[in-house]
Amino acid sequence: MEKLILENVDVTYKVKRGEFKAVENVSLNIKKGEFICLIGPSGCGKTTTLYAIAGLNPISNGTILLDSTAIRGPGAERGMVFQKDSVFPWLTVAQNVAYGLKIKKSPKNEIVSTVKHYLEMVGLWDSRSLYPRELSGGMRKRVDLARAFANDPEILLMDEPFGSLDAMTKESLQVSILKLWEETHKTVVFVTHDVEEALFLSQHTIVMIGPPGRIRYTMDVPFEYPRNLRIKINPKFLEYRARLINQLVK
Repeated sequence: MEKLILENVDVTYKVKRGEFKAVENVSLNIKKGEFICLIGPSGCGKTTTLYAIAGLNPISNGTILLDSTAIRGPGAERGMVFQKDSVFPWLTVAQNVAYGLKIKKSPKNEIVSTVKHYLEMVGLWDSRSLYPRELSGGMRKRVDLARAFANDPEILLMDEPFGSLDAMTKESLQVSILKLWEETHKTVVFVTHDVEEALFLSQHTIVMIGPPGRIRYTMDVPFEYPRNLRIKINPKFLEYRARLINQLVK
């Protein structure tokens, strides 16, 4: 069953010299529970497409449907994880994760159990009383992930969330997000410029080119879950990596 449908989506911005078409004729069908990666060079429209799904970028043509309902603006059913960590500096780790649940007026016992569960999932339960200034960049990103999943949205949208992290921290977080996804089977649309990251995480990797941003190629990733980092040295993984790179450098 399709969870998210994009039909012939264009995004056009007004600029000094007229108009700039950032995304052109993008169509996608994403099933419930799928993990999708959008990959491509800077300027290919992948983040613009993600923001259109989030309702943060108005579309100039086409339709975006979530559960058969047109997206016309932001909504709580879509969780967002940005490139920069978005933790609140005046709240502790636990308070950050609890924030959205309190806004929704969830029962107190449910908030406590949910916060504990997701902080344990990302390895931060023992750090629950710390403030963001006391955390590393990777730890703050774990707080972002825990909060996003704890809020229980219908779909999670992630804009290069690990792009600024060192290689070892990034790989550790890749394992963490798959652990969260395998438990919850949330629908995830994940933007990245990292070929290995896209292949390691996703069921389907979509290559975009541009401007204007458009879809060049869709790869169905054949590796079964659960996945571990050793898959990155598997000959078949390296073969698929080469295929993706060939699509990106055409």
